[in-house]
Parts: sequence; C-alpha cells; structure tokens
Amino acid sequence: MTLPWNTLSDTDSFLADFSQELIAIRRRLHQLAELATTEYETGAYLCQLLERFGISFQYPVAETGIVAVIPGKGSRPVSRAAPCIALRADMDALPIFEDPGRPGASLHPGVMHACGHDAHMAIALAAARYFKLHEADFCGCVKVFFQPAEETIGGAKPMIEAGCMENPKVDYVLGLHVAPYLETGSIEMRYDNMYAASDEVHIALHGKSSHGAYPQDGVDAIVMAASLVSSLQTVVSRSIPPAEPCVLSFGLIRGGSAHNVLADTVELTGALRTVTPDIRTNVKEQIARQVQSVAAAYGGTGTCVFVPGYDALINTNELVDLLREVSVPLLGREHVLWKPAPGMGVEDFSFFLQKAPGVFFHLGCGSREKGITAPLHSPGFAIDEDCLAVGTRILIALTNKLFSY
Repeated sequence: MTLPWNTLSDTDSFLADFSQELIAIRRRLHQLAELATTEYETGAYLCQLLERFGISFQYPVAETGIVAVIPGKGSRPVSRAAPCIALRADMDALPIFEDPGRPGASLHPGVMHACGHDAHMAIALAAARYFKLHEADFCGCVKVFFQPAEETIGGAKPMIEAGCMENPKVDYVLGLHVAPYLETGSIEMRYDNMYAASDEVHIALHGKSSHGAYPQDGVDAIVMAASLVSSLQTVVSRSIPPAEPCVLSFGLIRGGSAHNVLADTVELTGALRTVTPDIRTNVKEQIARQVQSVAAAYGGTGTCVFVPGYDALINTNELVDLLREVSVPLLGREHVLWKPAPGMGVEDFSFFLQKAPGVFFHLGCGSREKGITAPLHSPGFAIDEDCLAVGTRILIALTNKLFSY
C-alpha cells in the first residue's frame, strides 16, 4: 500500500529540481569538514539551509547536534496512529590530510570527510526538504537528526539523553552509510546484526623489578605480557564457535625503564569486537580469568578493565523487509544486495535502535568506470555524486512506506 502522492515520478520531479543544489550542498559540507564535537561551521551552515527551507529545528542539541522536525498536515484514519520517523545523518570528519589541490578539498588542513558524512548530511537534508514540500500530504512527523561525534565518543548517546527521540516520540529510525566498494545504484542490507560491539581492554601486569643480570630476584612483567598476549589468542580460536565473529587485538604495550632492568609493570591496551551480547560477556570473563591466571603462574598479579564502546547494531528485520520491498522497484533486484556477515566495525546508530525499531543500510558510492574506488578513512576517498539522488530516493520511499505501514 502506498499513498497517492508517493510515486516514482513525484520523487523524480523533486530530484530533477533539487539535484544540482544537493550536489552543491554536499561539496560545501565537504569543505567545512570538522572533527567530532567541533562541528560549529557545519552546524551553522545546516541551520542556514533549514531556515531557508522553512523547516523548524532545535540547535544546539548535545553541544553541536541539530534536530529538525517536519510535522505532517494531512489526514489519517482515526483508527491508525500517525507515526514519527527519524532520519539520522552523522556530521563529523576525520583527522586525515586531504590534498588541497583536489577540487572542493577541505578548507581545514588535516581534517577531511573521509567517511562520507558530508554525503549523509546532504541526503538527509534533501529528504527533509522533500517532506517539507509535501507536509500537506502526510499525517505524522519526520525528524532529522544531524548527529555529532560518530567517529569518537558516540554522539548518538548524548543526542538521545538530550531528548531527540521524544516530543514527539520516534516510532522508527532510519540510517545509511556510503560504501565505496559498492557501485552507485546499489545498496546492501542485512538482517539482525549489521555491526559489532566494541570494548577497550586495559590490562595491567605487576611483577617485581630486579637487575637483568639476576632475573631470579625479580618477577619479569615483560615475560608475563609476552605469554599473556599469545595465550589470549586462544580465547577466540578455542573458546568461541568458529562461525561466531569475534576479534581481540592489542595495539599498545608499555613497560620497562632500562635495557638491563626487569620491568615490574607492563600495561597493555587492546580492542575487543563481538557481535552477540552473550559472546561479549563470555569473552570478557575469559580474558579477565586468563589475565589473573597467567600472571599468577609467573608469580605476579594482573588486573583487567573493560571500557564499553558502542553496542552491536541490530536491525529490525521487519524494516529490512520493507527496505527491500521499496528498493527493488527503484534499483532492480540485482542491485539490492545482502551483506554476508556482520561488519566488525562499529556504528553508534546502534543506540538509536535500542530506543526504536529501525534499519541501517549501505549505499553504494563507488564507480570503477570513474575511478572512484578508494576505501573509507583514506586520503583518496571520494564519492560518485550520483549516489546522493539514490540515497535520497530510498529514504523518501522507505519513509513513505512507513507512513502507510
């Protein structure tokens, strides 16, 4: 079932009029690239556009975020509640140097939209513009979250704490991320787990210092650490089912003060990525147990602290079905793809999904023909700007579908 005004030609007509401005907006956002929690110029520019489009908004939310609201003015049968649908776009850029000679390069040296958040904002803004133009035709509400700090502290949580999911209460939340490994004109989706959960692992091993020539007088924390790093690999390889995604990596180790003195303390910092809550709990318990037992075996002690990061992103399967339903007619079945396994990266969109049903999907932005293939988080990253219209069309179609769901 679709509403009378929800037709392909209607959306095409809008995009035909707006597509050039949509591209210009994305390019300007790319130039204004700012790091997490400092998205002030970006926010000011978005507010300027929202004002011009006649869209009400709240700013600032959670320091640098924006919540735009488009209430529908159409009628709906009394027996059916009017839903509130939120569209999320992240705002922050990365500490990556972009060649200033590239057309439209970042104006802030050392900061670049190398993860496509400029595209996300432009697409969400275009969808907001569309629904403002059609406010008389739908009953319900569209919210647009321009969210800071996805790349660092997880700006979704402060936005939620600031009340973005309330007044009116959000019934469904939608999000996307550009993907250069997918050709423009395609999307990728997945049931259930889309991204992993993350935890920082902080381990401290304590031994006893002594002269390196007399190791029998000390307890070598470096030897403990070497043994522990090797031992902890068995947590994944021997304690987790082979088909269950899990990653434990250590990227930082500190210890020792001189080449001929046994270290009495070694600190290790690593990253744990899991997909399911039970595995996440189980792995943490096993890591903590091994830290204590390996340290004790060498005559030392060990402690382990986990700092939670983002939770696993778990899609609502019913909305995945709806996404597929609206996308196949728009893109063709061969361009609606399925992600074979959860990504071991993280996404703080997961916190929105803990508050309302929703779906997160990948939007193709690559083009082998145009030479646009560089990966995310790289200085050469770029997007095929044709993806902006595709992403806008999908969000409009899915939102419309939810209004009649």
